[in-house]
Amino acid sequence: MENLFSVEGIRNINSYINNIVWGPIMLVFIVGVGIFFTFATKWFQVTKIRMWLKNTLGLLFKKQKAEAGSVTPFQAFTTAMAATAGTGNLVGVATALILGGPGAVFWMWVSGFFGMMTKYAEIVLAIHFRKRNEKGDWVGGPMYYINEGIGKKFKGFAKVLSISFAIFGSLCAFGIGNMTQINSIAGTTEAMLIDLNMVETIESAVNYKLVMGIVLAILVGLVIMGGIQRIGNATEMLVPFIGILNVLGCVVAIAINAENIAPAISAIFGSAFNMKAVGSGALGYTMMQAMRFGVARGVFTNEAGLGSAPIAHAAADTDHPVKQGMWGVFEVFADTLIMCTLSAFVILTSGLFLGTADTSTLDAAQLISAAFKSSFGIAGSIFMAFSVLIFAYCTTLSWSLYGQRCFEYLFKGKGVKIYQIIFCCCVVVAAIMKLELAWDIADTLNGLMAIPNLIALMLLSGLVIRLTKEYLITEKRKK
Repeated sequence: MENLFSVEGIRNINSYINNIVWGPIMLVFIVGVGIFFTFATKWFQVTKIRMWLKNTLGLLFKKQKAEAGSVTPFQAFTTAMAATAGTGNLVGVATALILGGPGAVFWMWVSGFFGMMTKYAEIVLAIHFRKRNEKGDWVGGPMYYINEGIGKKFKGFAKVLSISFAIFGSLCAFGIGNMTQINSIAGTTEAMLIDLNMVETIESAVNYKLVMGIVLAILVGLVIMGGIQRIGNATEMLVPFIGILNVLGCVVAIAINAENIAPAISAIFGSAFNMKAVGSGALGYTMMQAMRFGVARGVFTNEAGLGSAPIAHAAADTDHPVKQGMWGVFEVFADTLIMCTLSAFVILTSGLFLGTADTSTLDAAQLISAAFKSSFGIAGSIFMAFSVLIFAYCTTLSWSLYGQRCFEYLFKGKGVKIYQIIFCCCVVVAAIMKLELAWDIADTLNGLMAIPNLIALMLLSGLVIRLTKEYLITEKRKK
């Protein structure tokens, strides 16, 4: 029993569960749902690209207002984007490359392309089935559309699914939205401090991590105690700023190593379909590793299928589910197909990952930091630490909301303050954890969270298709 609760015991248990929830069946299911909605909506993300860009990018410079208990569509987007455009875009991509090779990038693209429609469907349902809570705030998400949508025909089954999602969601917030984010901040800051000779060894950086964890816990608490409106205000300011800054930094880093772009592209496609066996392993092992970790990290960063983002979008002040759903299409497009791609190319063109340099001792945070450092010198290490700091902080804010909403659903609105306090305390603990175990636990919780949500999406797919057709007919008549 003692070994069971040791670090190694927890790792073994988590590994066993992880292999099930992220096995071949789950990969087919999660991508398959996106493929289904792509065909069912007649390739909406492609054929209606002008429409969803007009209703997302086209509204960025227009002043938006929200009624009490809600946020503007853009604030809902930035809150959800804060969760997706977190360390997954940087450290998550590096992890995918380390575990799945360059081919993982291709499978991230695949999961992202079809994930655009998965997230669209989630948000459409979240808006359609949302309701007001006791405080007058709009609340919604999988637990609500499972209960209200499926519950009409399968009450018992719907109750099991909705409660399961809420339990996994409230726990997952401590993994994907807390442990991995704060740990990544600590890891990249540690690398920067060593590069700047502010600490001599990794061991001496531990005290800095603890101090940083305490400071971050206070900063997180100050925002999340103010509810969805304060979180929306914070993400509205921080997400566009750090997103644009990160894109510019990546583009410059890639341009500096432009001669390595072609080899990087070749490595991505070559590894994605590499049918070679490793050692005595089965034929196609390399391809399966690339596919597994590409899809897993793709889902980790864009969250399509998890059911988390619609919790934020449910608070949007909008007059039609499809309008807000289009923000989900743009969200995955910007996150995976643009930002994650740029991060991957920063690493691959740096020469570190595909070159002769020994990177076997580097973890994911250190690898992406070293890639930026190879282009910008010490400034690259500082840039990386700053980017991860802002990204991860915003992600932690958003996921605190997701966890709270799930917890609120389970306990009828009671004990939310206690949940918030525990969440902030875990920020301190996460700052000094080992990154590998944090990522592994987050992966497992992601998979468990996605299962009830994906089942609900398929059972309610007819409603999503009907709402989409009705909206498109109405828009066509306006012309």
